[in-house]
Amino acid sequence: MSDLLKNIIRFAIFILVQVFVLDKVPPLHRFISPYLYFLFLLWLPFRMPRVGLTLLGFIFGMTLDMFSKTPGLHAAACTLVAYIRPFLISLMMPKEKTEISYAEPSLTSMGWMPYSIYVLILSLLHNGYLVFLEWMQFGNFWYFLGKVLATTGISLLLIAVTELLFTRKSRYRTNLA
Repeated sequence: MSDLLKNIIRFAIFILVQVFVLDKVPPLHRFISPYLYFLFLLWLPFRMPRVGLTLLGFIFGMTLDMFSKTPGLHAAACTLVAYIRPFLISLMMPKEKTEISYAEPSLTSMGWMPYSIYVLILSLLHNGYLVFLEWMQFGNFWYFLGKVLATTGISLLLIAVTELLFTRKSRYRTNLA
């Protein structure tokens, strides 16, 4: 299966799961909202150009916003994650390993610790920005911080379950062209 077709299928599945399953779960104590959809952006190939990645993040977020009737909320968070992702990958991984060895971020390509830090930082960034935009004020900092950490914890749990249930075969790239 080509990378383009695989990513189109992932795009549709992540949107559908978020809209028809996770958005139907009532927030726990008005505090925790489960988000898994941004994992699509974390799984995109290493070699994707930054402009294309940022544009795809915006389109992905706007698609979710159309379904959930939240104008621009998820688009802003996804665009931010897509923009920061290449910087974070370049900090976490030696350049030769990401460009030559593997096609996309995974436990196999990055290793447990770098991949865990990568997912944790981008999850905190996504959920923090999303909660801030929903709330648009810092009335009670501890409530804000608790909501961000609780939502990130649930998101990390969902990501871990997804990684365990749907293991991805990391293709070792031998063609450098």
